[in-house]
Amino acid sequence: MKRGQKLPSEALLAQQFGVSRGTAREALKMLSSENLVRTTKGATGGSFVTLPTPDHISEFLQSNIALLNEAQDVSPNELLEVRDLLEGFAARLAAKRRSEEDLEILRAFIISDPELIGSETQYSCDDGFHGHLLSASGNTLLHIAAQPVFGVVQENFRRREMTHEAMHQVNEDHRLILEAVESGDAELAEKRMHAHLDGLRPHYVRLWRSGITPTVSS
Repeated sequence: MKRGQKLPSEALLAQQFGVSRGTAREALKMLSSENLVRTTKGATGGSFVTLPTPDHISEFLQSNIALLNEAQDVSPNELLEVRDLLEGFAARLAAKRRSEEDLEILRAFIISDPELIGSETQYSCDDGFHGHLLSASGNTLLHIAAQPVFGVVQENFRRREMTHEAMHQVNEDHRLILEAVESGDAELAEKRMHAHLDGLRPHYVRLWRSGITPTVSS
């Protein structure tokens, strides 16, 4: 069915599939909980098809990866390894595909005022820089896969306990990555992203919220 198309009523759905109205109602509730239909009331109301968006799928993945992390079915080290793999490749693609608008947005996430280092502004810029670099890769599936991993890692990382020196280094790393992306040097952009994430690993080991210490790969 197409986006916006109206589904039959509960009674017609029940008749069509040979089930009770209660079963049809529960099916619609399940679809609604997954944002696959929206239901409105009134004379022109009913249930209408909504198709998943990349952001919706990404949010769904993040919530489930977070549950796996809480249940210790996915280790912090696995999250860090996957993040390094995906974001390194994203930096490579961004260097090849970024637009002038992408560069302008990424530049806005580089902190120039030392007074803002370690502030909420920097935390927001950190999230924005990594998030938009994924967008600049021009690969929707890569963005969908990488953003949830980044989100879970950030949720479990006590950033406010990082040293001021480390915060300065994060901002400098972002500047160097952007420099490579801006120059179109894909290999250097990927290399600098890997170096950035490798440099963060000891801080993740020390400041992981769940108390599960990520192992350090050799």
